[in-house]
Amino acid sequence: MLVVHHLNESRSHRILWLLEELALPYEVRRYARNPQTRLAPPELAAVSPLGKAPALQLEDGRVLIESGAIIETVIRRLGGGRLQPPDNSVEYDAYIQWLHYAEGSAMLPLMLHLYAGRLGEAAAPLMPRIEGEIANHLAFLDRSLQGRAWLVGDGLTGADIQMSFVAEMAGVLGKRAAYPALDAWVRALQQRPAYRRAVERGGAYGLGR
Repeated sequence: MLVVHHLNESRSHRILWLLEELALPYEVRRYARNPQTRLAPPELAAVSPLGKAPALQLEDGRVLIESGAIIETVIRRLGGGRLQPPDNSVEYDAYIQWLHYAEGSAMLPLMLHLYAGRLGEAAAPLMPRIEGEIANHLAFLDRSLQGRAWLVGDGLTGADIQMSFVAEMAGVLGKRAAYPALDAWVRALQQRPAYRRAVERGGAYGLGR
């Protein structure tokens, strides 16, 4: 059986949600952040080479890390054609682009904002650039969603699951309301039964707001 090594309040929620959408059986092993440092516990390093989540243990014992790689591998091998466009289509190319874009570009300014914000005035010289990059990415995502229910094609795909964390982090930082298409999209995703089941399996998820 698949085993999701799940850290609370983390990207690994996406993997629980993916497996719920695909109705695949899996086990959850939970890890709790240090309440002071917000870092993962050392026990996670015994599973993931970086000590981070998500980490997915496959049925043959191998462990995959990186959300995009996990989503792509699970859908390709176990999805039975669900949650991705046909691999010879133009939509598939866009789908792969979103899978990579989420962590390759979009998350960086959001994480910089999160960490720099802890420095107070020491971060002041950096904040205009960080804020500008966040606005650039969120505006791009908002434009891409205008008049659409999904990022790619006519139904939910792994691209929506992967990109949802970007929108949720923007909400945590109080920056999503300015982008109505983006906000409506992620709120609709959060109402999906599979999303809600993932929260039940994984435990409290403060980003789902």
